[in-house]
Amino acid sequence: MSDRLTPEISASMTRRQFFRRSTAGIAIGIPALATLLTADGFAADAASDSKTGGLPGLPHFPPKAKRVIFLHQSGAPSQMELFDYKPNLVKLQGTELPDSIRQGQRITGMTSGQSSFPVAPSIFKFNQYGKSGTWISELLPHHAKIVDDITIIKTVYSEAINHDPAITFLQTGFQQPGRPSMGAWVSYGLGSENQNLPAFVVLISQANALNPDQPLFSRLWGSGFLPSRYQGVKFRSSGDPVLYLSNPPGMPSTTRRRMLDGIAKLNRLLSEKYADPEIDTRVAQYEMAYRMQTSVPDLMDLSKEPESTFELYGPDSKKPGTYAANCLLARRLAERGVRFIQLYHRGWDQHNDLPRDIALQCKGVDQPSAGLILDLKQRGMLDDTLVVWAGEFGRTVYCQGKLTGTNYGRDHHPRCFSIWMAGGGIQRGLAIGKTDDYCYNILEDPVHIHDLQATILHCLGIEHTKLTYKFQGRYFRLTDVGGFAVKKALA
Repeated sequence: MSDRLTPEISASMTRRQFFRRSTAGIAIGIPALATLLTADGFAADAASDSKTGGLPGLPHFPPKAKRVIFLHQSGAPSQMELFDYKPNLVKLQGTELPDSIRQGQRITGMTSGQSSFPVAPSIFKFNQYGKSGTWISELLPHHAKIVDDITIIKTVYSEAINHDPAITFLQTGFQQPGRPSMGAWVSYGLGSENQNLPAFVVLISQANALNPDQPLFSRLWGSGFLPSRYQGVKFRSSGDPVLYLSNPPGMPSTTRRRMLDGIAKLNRLLSEKYADPEIDTRVAQYEMAYRMQTSVPDLMDLSKEPESTFELYGPDSKKPGTYAANCLLARRLAERGVRFIQLYHRGWDQHNDLPRDIALQCKGVDQPSAGLILDLKQRGMLDDTLVVWAGEFGRTVYCQGKLTGTNYGRDHHPRCFSIWMAGGGIQRGLAIGKTDDYCYNILEDPVHIHDLQATILHCLGIEHTKLTYKFQGRYFRLTDVGGFAVKKALA
């Protein structure tokens, strides 16, 4: 291929490509330019472990967890109905939320027009379970079986009050789009243990509730400014799990192999010419897709699972695309060495008809979530698998809309909410944090979103302040400029 630049190529070249070509002596001295480029993103991307594809020197210290399963409950579950028991609220039903509790804190536009903010206690009963005596709602009877295997954190808080910035904040460490997702950071830092499956896989299930779902955008599992090979790969529940994975009709595997070899040669020529890492990413993705033609069908084939496994996850585990089936697939992905497995379950945005919809949601997620913990535990995998169950924020103690004895709604509440963690690196049978009697403010052990992210990375053997990537002259990280691992939660 000629090295001469055509007018079309010259016009399409980026500034970085121009400067990189300048190392041949065009306009800029080699030593100066090489210094600039070495300090930029290309150098960080080029240095990788030959076995895993991760960064040399990672993990920073011996990890307790090898992989993460993140069970994201999209829409924000109400902590008062599930994990944060507030029996004294019954006596306050219908009374106004005191100004001394609200303290002028902002609320969303959905309730800012209300003239009254009446307290709405949960209508669901709680009981204590396990050796830890953890309070669990009657909505989660299967969680009662795993309370001694999980740690509940009741005092997580976010800076975002609306869904999109809040879920973006939780998944990327920043409220605005454009940053790499948590799974992309982990894939970039640690690489993959299985060269036949992506390091980062995403599974999505629809709501069990009746009210409309919040949307989910692919940037939530995107790679941001990291090379695109670190983005999550979304698996579908029908047809090809990954689009265009199967060969087109009439194309045998040998023909596809020859085609990929030819494309790879052309891409290598372009890579040498433009030094664009995205060209190498494209080659790697073609090769991964070819290997996945064998690995993915085996992964998705549940016919070899014993009936006892389906009984553990519940009857919906035999229905592709359900939360239960995705939890079972998450275990199978974890068995195969996938580094970061992200589940999204929609339907928790309960501004009205909360008692009805949260009961439906819990019926869909309770047994599968608990079944996943029990399944990992019986296989000896819980010790090195970190499982996180979390929404993007919590719900208000005051009612949105009309309050009755049997029905109410709750608005967004970022100031305190409950999540749980289990597995590698996490204490078992604990309840961390204390909120006030109105479940409105944090009294003890606040855990910021960046603290949660730092804790997840710590379990993987990563010091969160040292996992960085230089972009536009700044070193970025998942936790931005904050974050501390939650010591009380760590084993």
